[in-house]
Amino acid sequence: MARGGARNRSGPTADPNSGRSDRRGYSLTALPAEGYDGDVPDFPLSKRSVYSKEWNEAGKQVLVYDAAETERVAEREQDFWAWLWTTPQACAWSMPSEGWRMPAIALYTRTFVICESGEATAADKGSLHRFADQIGMTTAGLAEMGWRVAVDETAEKRSSKAEETVPAAKSSRDRMKVVTGSGG
Repeated sequence: MARGGARNRSGPTADPNSGRSDRRGYSLTALPAEGYDGDVPDFPLSKRSVYSKEWNEAGKQVLVYDAAETERVAEREQDFWAWLWTTPQACAWSMPSEGWRMPAIALYTRTFVICESGEATAADKGSLHRFADQIGMTTAGLAEMGWRVAVDETAEKRSSKAEETVPAAKSSRDRMKVVTGSGG
């Protein structure tokens, strides 16, 4: 049995701004905050057949193919797949060197849709998180891949400029007036 050595996520995460990272040549690849606007590749998995439980004449429970639910699930997978390809991570996935990651992205899509349903098991939910890490959809996954989402400085400037133009509402204390009167 193997012992020792580096392990995934062991120890503190590397700081790309540290001197040690500079010496090792460690830096993060910036992914555009606005996401990917290229072509969405075809979903590489075949349709997942969905079955419903029914009772037969003998009083036994049997599985029956559900064509309508199979279509609904396939459409949901296509919709989620298309959405994934609008994220900043999709910019990295679209690189020719990243083509090997396509099955993991597809399995993440399928597992995500399963986890939305009532048929999801604890194992499905656990594997969803592992797939998310493998394709960079979590904070830890981004760091593990050496990616970071670039800050959209233009949007930040636009929002800060909008905040400056909105006058601050006066509090009730600011609207109070001191009234002096004669006491008698």
